[in-house]
Amino acid sequence: IMLLTDPEVENSLLISTDEGATYQKYRLNFYILSLLFHPEQEDWILAYSHDQKLYSSVEFGRRWQLVHERVNMDFHSALYVTCKLQNCTEANKGKPFPGYIDPNSLVVQGEYVFVQVSTGGRPIYYVSSRRDLFTPMKLPKYTLPKDLHVISTDENRVVAAVQEWNQNDTYNLYVSEAGGVYYTLALENVMSSMGPEGNVMIDLYEVAGIKGMFLANKKMEEQVKTYITYNKGRDWRLLQAPSSDLQGNSIHCILPYCSLHLHLHVSANPYTSGNIASKDSAPGIIVASGSVGAELTTSNVSMFITSDAGNTWRQIFDEEYSVLYLDQGGALVAIRHTPLPIRHLWLSFDEGRVWNKYSFTSSPLFVDGVLGEPGEETLIMTIFGHVSHRSEWQLVKIDFRSIFNRRCTEVDYQTWHLHNQGEPCLMGVKRIYRKLKPIARCVMGKTYSVSVMSEPCDCTESDFECDYGYERRTDGRCTPAFWFQPSSMSRSCTTGHTFLNSTGYRKVVSDNCTAGVVDLYTARRLPCPSQAPKGLHLVTSEGKLTALLSHNVTFLVFLEQGDGSRTSITVDFGDGNAITYSNVSSIEDGIKHIYKNVGIYRVSATAENNLGSETAVLFLHVTCQLEYIHLSAPFVAVKNKEVNLTAVLWPSQVGTVTYIWWFGNNSEPVITLEGSVAFTFPREGINIVTVQVAAGNTILQDRKTIAVHEYFRSHLLAFSSNLDDHNPDVSEWRLDVSRVIKNSMVQATGVSPEQLLVTVLPGLPTAAEFFLLPDKELLELVLAALNQNQVQFTLRPGVQITVYAAHLSAAPLVDTSENHSSSAMLMLLSVVVVGLAVFLIYKFKRKIPGLHLYAAMQDEKEQEMIRSPVSPTESTPSCSSQRQLLTSPEPLDTEVNTQPIAVMLLLRTSIKGTLQPD
Repeated sequence: IMLLTDPEVENSLLISTDEGATYQKYRLNFYILSLLFHPEQEDWILAYSHDQKLYSSVEFGRRWQLVHERVNMDFHSALYVTCKLQNCTEANKGKPFPGYIDPNSLVVQGEYVFVQVSTGGRPIYYVSSRRDLFTPMKLPKYTLPKDLHVISTDENRVVAAVQEWNQNDTYNLYVSEAGGVYYTLALENVMSSMGPEGNVMIDLYEVAGIKGMFLANKKMEEQVKTYITYNKGRDWRLLQAPSSDLQGNSIHCILPYCSLHLHLHVSANPYTSGNIASKDSAPGIIVASGSVGAELTTSNVSMFITSDAGNTWRQIFDEEYSVLYLDQGGALVAIRHTPLPIRHLWLSFDEGRVWNKYSFTSSPLFVDGVLGEPGEETLIMTIFGHVSHRSEWQLVKIDFRSIFNRRCTEVDYQTWHLHNQGEPCLMGVKRIYRKLKPIARCVMGKTYSVSVMSEPCDCTESDFECDYGYERRTDGRCTPAFWFQPSSMSRSCTTGHTFLNSTGYRKVVSDNCTAGVVDLYTARRLPCPSQAPKGLHLVTSEGKLTALLSHNVTFLVFLEQGDGSRTSITVDFGDGNAITYSNVSSIEDGIKHIYKNVGIYRVSATAENNLGSETAVLFLHVTCQLEYIHLSAPFVAVKNKEVNLTAVLWPSQVGTVTYIWWFGNNSEPVITLEGSVAFTFPREGINIVTVQVAAGNTILQDRKTIAVHEYFRSHLLAFSSNLDDHNPDVSEWRLDVSRVIKNSMVQATGVSPEQLLVTVLPGLPTAAEFFLLPDKELLELVLAALNQNQVQFTLRPGVQITVYAAHLSAAPLVDTSENHSSSAMLMLLSVVVVGLAVFLIYKFKRKIPGLHLYAAMQDEKEQEMIRSPVSPTESTPSCSSQRQLLTSPEPLDTEVNTQPIAVMLLLRTSIKGTLQPD
């Protein structure tokens, strides 16, 4: 016995080896979320922790080993990892599936493992048989599945339900050969529904005790009908309705217009019966609820039973009941489905022909569920419920042993021949079962055995189904589908090996027929011919066309047709690097490559042998993570005059980028591929400009407020040096200081607040600019107040800041009035002179005392305000190096780097307009 303690009190396991008499405590260093015990090795356990780690123990929890971290996390993709439990170390872990799989798509069932990979928005399903290599599941070419569920993997054959692109509430059933790779259609339009927990429930029921027998509800012209198969979906037919009802009246129900239809849902609750039930220990007996007519209905539901595997049916109740098997099917117990309290149950000893009524409680009970004792041979069951809606649960234990007076002997058994409407050869054999006589009233117990006897049959056409790529016509013949070319050698075939040349048929898996027409329908093994490469595929392991700079990219190469061992593969990564492999099998784990520059690369794979070649191409976008954007825009603009706006990126090269611009109240954005855009504001007022930058999966945005006026003048402001010690250089601080400066200027000059705009510029040393509108005479008043140190404000106690007009300005006064056309030549000359002066100052700033600090200030200021993305042709080694270059706190102090700054200043000066005297 193992007990798990409450981790909030104590994190331990308590283990007992003497049926709970004593316990040994073992402390844990991780918190267990769930445990999984091995089906055969009783001491082997897997434990899943709260922090998504997987642990294993081969000593029944006494010692634990960490298997893997980050198990089943909700990522966009996941790795499939295997290891042997006895020696699960990093060195011994395997990754048999090349690349990544979709999270939560792993299904392990019997000898098969299934995973899903989404490529280009379309799922691709892979299967591994007997833990061998993963192979894409080959469904018919235009199936295009939206969803897939593995229904059964019994006897080395996969039955899968596939919802195709044109289906909503139905699924198609497909069956495979032994490898689980090649699938053919078995039944179309099987109904489905949503379970209580959001899971998909397929209306398909695998009958217990008889291999190859299924029941399915198929939708036909808006009607749902129940079909049965005895050979794993090779042939289907409707169910013959009972000949009479409970009262003995004849039922006139003629196939195919009328038949029996069954509800096929199995209850997920172990304490309640589903709509249908069968047992391995009672072959041929099926109990289900359903209706007789043209289609399946939810009204007038009755209970039906068959004791000869679906050939004939009898009605046993005219309401829904829960039916349970006792003594391996030797007796049946029925309890009525009703919201009312009950005190009776019904018992049958003759496979439901006669039912006897028994009272199981003196007080009527609202039944919540029924629990049978473990084991097929049980004669004890527990009914639990409540006597009123407010009462506690009541448990009633019923022991049926007193009803039986003896043990069964050989004379109580009979043989039963399985058949399908008189045809005894099913799945290639005649099967004979041993079962209890209906009149016997005895206990079979644990010694009972079904003891199947079988005799092989000669093979007929019914033992063969259509092979992959073939479809069954109305006359029963299998012919190639329109998309399939039998001569295309679609299956892998290597020179020197052999392949099966299909006849269009394949034997139903687990069909044991012999002789007969087996030679006529069986595929013939032929030597593989030499062939040129065909069907070359090149994809990334994640199925994406994007990759991150300086990260490993894994390319996968698949070849559908060709001599893989004699076909060389050359992969050209598009960046000047290429690699060649001698054969396809040597690159099953993929090809890894690291790109060192951002860009779009043409990646190609070429397969070549002595008979020909084929090339596959993809275009890979190598990107860098976009971390920050800045919208560079003027603070004030002139009405009806073009304004240049620039979005600056950090890093400057991130790959393919789309810019989305919103101006003012415009609801429709402007979309560009360039980082700069020109715009004209038609009206005065405050306008908000927003830019969004989309790079890969990242979208960042920045916005600026621009005041638009008919006329304004501007001038740079400077501050006492102590302000820099308190400047964190963030936008919020600049907004607050701008407001304080404006208030101080209004108080010192009496200028109306509506006529004055002040903005603090990014960067250090601290600088600002004020804009005055529209009265020219006020400018001299404001400059006088600044030159006389009348504009001051207190930054914090003891820190007084003086504001004054800057005299050496890279953004001189701007006059937007119309009265300046006569001085155009003077303006141009002044621009050239100022630009040359600034250039000379930068070039020789080490030789001019007092100018170094200002030059450095302008250097940084202009970098932040006017910086533009690097040319796409420049080499960008990595994201990190770009970031260091763009955010370097040191001023650029070389001749090579100061010259572009001087040009930027000249351009900005020429854009501003007429120069004004200081």
